[in-house]
Amino acid sequence: MLRSYLPALVFLLLGGVVGLAFALLNHRLGPHRRVAHKQDPYECGLPSEVRRGFRFGISFYLVAMLFILFDIEVIFLYPVAVRVRAFGAFALYETIVFIVLLAVAFVYVWRRGALEWR
Repeated sequence: MLRSYLPALVFLLLGGVVGLAFALLNHRLGPHRRVAHKQDPYECGLPSEVRRGFRFGISFYLVAMLFILFDIEVIFLYPVAVRVRAFGAFALYETIVFIVLLAVAFVYVWRRGALEWR
C-alpha cells in the first residue's frame, strides 16, 4: 500500500524542501531596507485610498457567496458527466432535474437583485 503512495510522498517532500529552501534563502540574502512607499497598498496601478476602518458593502459578500455556491454545485456535475453511461438513464434524469433547479435558483437570485452591483 505504501509503495503506491511513495512517489506522491517523495514529490510532496521534495516540493516542501525546495519551497522552504527558497524562502530561507530569500530571507537571508534579500534586502532588509524598509522603504515607506513599498509598505503602501497598491491596486490597479493607483495608490489605494482605503482607510483601516473601511467596510465592504453587503452586495460584495452576496455576489461572492453566490459565486461559491453555484461554482460548487457545478463541480458536482463533473463526475456524472464523466461516467454518465455507467450510471445509466436515472443519473441523466437526476442531472437534468439538478440543472433545472440550479437555473431556477439563478433566476430567483437574479430577479431579487442580488447580482446588481450598487
